Amino acid sequence: MKITRRLLGKAALVLAGAALLMQVPAMAQDKPAPFDKPGAVKIALVRYLSTGDFFQAYLSGVEAQAKALGVDLRVLDSRQDAALQADMVDQAIALGVQGIIIQHGLTESMKEAAQRAVDAGIKVVAFDVNVENPKIPQIEQSDRDLARLALEQAIKDNGESWKAGYVYVAGIAPLDRRNETWVDFKKKYAGINEAAMFGTLDNPIANSVANQARSVLSANPDIKVMFAPYDEFAKGVKIAVDEAGLSQDIKIYSADISTSDIAAMREPDSAWAATAATNPAVVGQVSVRALAQLLAGEDPGHNVIVPPTLITQKDL
Repeated sequence: MKITRRLLGKAALVLAGAALLMQVPAMAQDKPAPFDKPGAVKIALVRYLSTGDFFQAYLSGVEAQAKALGVDLRVLDSRQDAALQADMVDQAIALGVQGIIIQHGLTESMKEAAQRAVDAGIKVVAFDVNVENPKIPQIEQSDRDLARLALEQAIKDNGESWKAGYVYVAGIAPLDRRNETWVDFKKKYAGINEAAMFGTLDNPIANSVANQARSVLSANPDIKVMFAPYDEFAKGVKIAVDEAGLSQDIKIYSADISTSDIAAMREPDSAWAATAATNPAVVGQVSVRALAQLLAGEDPGHNVIVPPTLITQKDL
């Protein structure tokens, strides 16, 4: 795929912004304890969501940073089974890890599991799941800003009055934070009419959302904007929009970015107008760095925020 200079500039800003969040001593040539003994540190990544380009890139960032630090990484994937994810935290404890990254999940199932890890003397960080624990740093993508940037572009492109479809699944921390911004925008712009709200995390997510979107478009052919603040949601909506022959009548606004997302946005007459995103590989690296700081006796802060940027079709 041809990547334009403008897009490379956007990507560079995302990378630089995230990389400057943390300058971890563990990355220095003279590594502090416990990283001065290669292979002596064992950490676990306990995943709830893993389907899609974002999560593959996030995992690659975690793996790359773990390798750079010389730590033994174990990856435990619950595939959206909340009870299994909680059990996997216990498995990680039994494995004797020194640190755990909890990636997504449900507060009600992960709160007690995370506390059990802390009680066992294990350092824990959480990415995009609120475990309601002051001892556990929260890694976030600044989800409210992700939603704000996409919705501001929707207002810029379509004015302040339009009928919308909205893709949302409650109970997932980043989606809940993005939903807060959506609710605020509807209050600010009374002309936004939410004609339908739908969404699912059933695998494969994009195809499952496409099935829902077909029904929504059939019942609401006058929808002009689809707000789908997760790229797998946006992929599903685009499938349905393309099949309905509405790609020139509807605009899609999303969050997150991947190579395949860029390709979809660059298609002739693509309905996918804009997305707000961070670099998921860098978010993965930041997650490991925050955990490394805890293991080295340092404080990364309770909230580690990775700032996003807006990418539109014109940028591509």
